[in-house]
Amino acid sequence: MDGITLQDIARARAEELPAAAITHPFGPDYDVAKVLGKMFLLLTEVHGVPKVVLKAEPHDAEALRSIHADITPGYHMNKRHWITLEPDGSLDEEFVRELVTDSYLLVVEGLPRAQRPVEPASFLAAESAPDGGDASQA
Repeated sequence: MDGITLQDIARARAEELPAAAITHPFGPDYDVAKVLGKMFLLLTEVHGVPKVVLKAEPHDAEALRSIHADITPGYHMNKRHWITLEPDGSLDEEFVRELVTDSYLLVVEGLPRAQRPVEPASFLAAESAPDGGDASQA
């Protein structure tokens, strides 16, 4: 997929997540998705090429980079904790959506329990429930 499509998919997924908002703390050229003020996604361009930068657990980031040529260290971020999704590779829409969700949940896990918009351990199960709601009703 091209860079615009990659960013559109990532942005759309971020906007679906509870308490997430697209902000512009670095200026109008950079979309930043935050949950309760904590960044989990950056949409940027490097030499005119649109890219997506996401937070990741260090061991997951390393594994993803070793498996996927189109996942590289986080551009202008801590290379252990951030990854960059490159366009025109083998990443598909569902995988991009999953990586955005994982980044979001990683940040949510770091929030005080009382402030979390979702419970990370049960969020994915609730989303995959047939009615899209509470997994306990599935």
